[in-house]
Amino acid sequence: MLKLTPASQLYDTDRPPTIGLAIAGGGPLGAIYELGALQALDEAIDGIYMHELDIYVGVSSGSFLSANLANQVTTTQMSRIFINARDAEFDFHPELFLRPALKEYLSRALSIPSVVLEMISEVIRHPSRLTHLESIEGIARLIPTGLFDNHMIEDFLAKVLSQQGRVNDFRQLVPKLRIVAVELDSGQAVRFGEPGRDHIPISTAVQASAALPGLYPPVEIDGRFYVDGALRRTLHASVALKEGADLLIGINPLVPYDSDGVKPNGHANSRMVRGGLPAVLSQTFRALIQSRMQVGMAKYESEYPAAGMILVEPNRNDEQMFFTNIFSYSSRNELVEHAYQTTRAELLARADELEQFLEPYGLGLNRSVLERTRTFQDALGQEPAFLAPMGNSLARSLDRLERLLRN
Repeated sequence: MLKLTPASQLYDTDRPPTIGLAIAGGGPLGAIYELGALQALDEAIDGIYMHELDIYVGVSSGSFLSANLANQVTTTQMSRIFINARDAEFDFHPELFLRPALKEYLSRALSIPSVVLEMISEVIRHPSRLTHLESIEGIARLIPTGLFDNHMIEDFLAKVLSQQGRVNDFRQLVPKLRIVAVELDSGQAVRFGEPGRDHIPISTAVQASAALPGLYPPVEIDGRFYVDGALRRTLHASVALKEGADLLIGINPLVPYDSDGVKPNGHANSRMVRGGLPAVLSQTFRALIQSRMQVGMAKYESEYPAAGMILVEPNRNDEQMFFTNIFSYSSRNELVEHAYQTTRAELLARADELEQFLEPYGLGLNRSVLERTRTFQDALGQEPAFLAPMGNSLARSLDRLERLLRN
């Protein structure tokens, strides 16, 4: 599903447009969808590449992709890593991100004696509370705040960004990078990468932004604890708009499922109910974030009239995207192909409208690529393996020069 929001006011055409990319979260499933969509956009829009933009905003799993793109790691390079291609720059083992949070477990175990003593003391002083839910409060303190160790996320990204031509420091990046997390004690969104919050490593900010409560423990940074940035907003597109984006591309992988009212055999479609609690919770969560997304996008139109926006999402009736477990990784090849093809089809179907939308920014649409039968693997084969970061930097400089000369 492609939503185009043209600017109601033209930006200052005496300069090249400032182009931003905002990527939402969605777990491993969301990241795989986003890679497929990014690859389709990369080859279809003439004049830009996703790793050569001016502003990047990332939330949760989207923060991992944004951090790499801001370091000129191409979409193809990231895709090769995620699908474990033979020519991938790094070996990626998803099980590393599912290691038990032993330190968290140990910390909770060590607190058992003190918690038990407090509970006994409370029962002695207030025997009547033993039969009430208040007695559960002490036990709840023994439950770990996360199942898995998210230090592996930080370690892997730090390794990727340690290669020549890349940096793990917000202050050394050419484009602006903003990683959004939520401060646990205040519930407020925090944008790492902004002045005053740009001194911590990018990999640590990503670890904090992806700390989904219950799955990963909160991440401590400068004495404060942070959790998943999607808890406040879905896309945080306003961050890029406030930074001056004239054109914003947003990718959101999580939308609620809509069966279009189909009633097979005269009975209501019960697949959602048959899916049990996980399906019901997923639909509820997706509906909530979609509602916030719609409110936010409508607000941006009035607050940033000089900015145009492209929003890429799965179709509402996309069963493959909805009924695949959000934390699934085993079906990554099928899912990334699916995302790639559905995005290409949507871009081609709205080619006339899209060309008109892109024209004020000096951009175009490569119809020949979209009209050609092509698989995701075919697309990956168009870029040489291990494209050097310095080569990316040169390509970025040449692209900027071309845009300057064109304007």
